Amino acid sequence: MHISTKCSIAIHCLIFIHEYGEDKRVTSELVSLSTGCNPVSIRNIMSALKKNGILSVKSGKGGATLACPLEEISLYRICMAVEPNFLEKLIGIHASPSPFCPIGKNIHAVLETPYKRIQEDLEHSLSSITMKEIVENYHNAVAKG
Repeated sequence: MHISTKCSIAIHCLIFIHEYGEDKRVTSELVSLSTGCNPVSIRNIMSALKKNGILSVKSGKGGATLACPLEEISLYRICMAVEPNFLEKLIGIHASPSPFCPIGKNIHAVLETPYKRIQEDLEHSLSSITMKEIVENYHNAVAKG
């Protein structure tokens, strides 16, 4: 189980845009140098963040800025923006258990409730962490050297 790397790349982009977006023209090419990702991948992620109302991207020569305060950008919102079905992909049940085995016949019903609870707990946890906290963590890491 894992959360897609698109989420960590999106967070990386948002920190970069927060730190430099007001003073510099932040483009996908510039962010790609920091993330180590292809500019096309960065554009796709930035487009998803823009559609969610997290980013504002200028047309033409480009340049991205945050479209809302850091406190309004939760990790859940970011993950849902760049990977809308990430929760379903995170926890799955094998598709073809034997209908002739008592366990195989019932495994979906057995796991449905606990897996749903895990998804709800994860959603709550990701919703409680905002970019404000992430940016503070970044500043603390920079200060420590």
